[in-house]
Amino acid sequence: MEEKGKQLRVFLVDVVTKDTNTALLVDRMRELESLVDTYGGIVILQKYQKRQEPDHRTYVGKGKLEEIIADMQRLGANTLIIWNILKSRQIFYIQEILRPYNIDIRDRVDLILKIFDKHATSMESRLQVELAAIRHMGPRIFGMGIELGRQWGWWSGAMRGLGETNTERMKRHLKEKVLKIEKELKQYENMRKLHRESRIKKGMPTVWIVGYTNTGKSSLLNAMTKKGILAENKLFATLGTHVGNLYIMTDSETGQGKEVLLNDTIGFIRDLPPKLIKSFSSTLEDSIESNLLLHVIDASDPFIEERIEVVNHILDEIWAKQKRILVFNKIDLIDKIQLAELKKHFPEKGNVWISVKNIEWLDQVKLAIMENL
Repeated sequence: MEEKGKQLRVFLVDVVTKDTNTALLVDRMRELESLVDTYGGIVILQKYQKRQEPDHRTYVGKGKLEEIIADMQRLGANTLIIWNILKSRQIFYIQEILRPYNIDIRDRVDLILKIFDKHATSMESRLQVELAAIRHMGPRIFGMGIELGRQWGWWSGAMRGLGETNTERMKRHLKEKVLKIEKELKQYENMRKLHRESRIKKGMPTVWIVGYTNTGKSSLLNAMTKKGILAENKLFATLGTHVGNLYIMTDSETGQGKEVLLNDTIGFIRDLPPKLIKSFSSTLEDSIESNLLLHVIDASDPFIEERIEVVNHILDEIWAKQKRILVFNKIDLIDKIQLAELKKHFPEKGNVWISVKNIEWLDQVKLAIMENL
């Protein structure tokens, strides 16, 4: 993958508190590396810094930043990505220091937005990404001379003829752009509302597949509905909403059954800013209106409890209060002892244990859906 005509060679930095344990530190860095891989960059080096308070100007501190620059020059890295969410002025100060070395600076949300932009295929998802970008990038622009480059084409046009200090005009332009996008997204929201009302009249229940990113949600939808959507081993491979029809036979003698709609949408990730979640509210709205939630979990994930907590927190933020079935996927990646320990730790009767690679196990998911509808 190339950015601004050059290969993206990335130096990763994470700043954590002094009491952060090593396992969590490794997991955070691994997740950030996966994000870079999803976007198409190459990670050249990783470093972390333990400090109780970030530097108010450069976040990592002037001395540490000088060390990072020296390492990046030595290894030929051209992009510095910091795990943490930086303030506008911190991004500005770091960028000014990096400018003579032709090095770019991004924080983790910048990277996620680029991945969203890359994976946005529908008009609605593109609008949502643009809205998220404005909400995240907008505060950085005013009076700081930070260019968005080719990332957002509309901004280049809007900047022509504007002085850098004309912040009021820039703010007005962004506000008008947000209102326009929200108006267009409202049309999609109304369309989905009509579809939901139609399904209710037909007596067709809906089940929303949720979960941490890269747990196998799209693979589950494919296996159960033959939808044929893209299922990649990458973070945020799914961005829009995918719907598949599932027919569950309730009487084998008469052949009678129930048709259910399965929805799959964007996966969640730790520390997503609320303003990013809000940008995708029109898509996530289907979860609030669905009859049941299938919470897909990677059974082989060593941070399984934290992932579950992240998903539950986001569901609570968007007021999704339906009953949730925990679907532990990828049990083929753990041994019998690990599986027994997990079942002991999560003893709830309604939990389902599967691998989407084994079609026979999917009957358990169908049974759980029917028992809870």
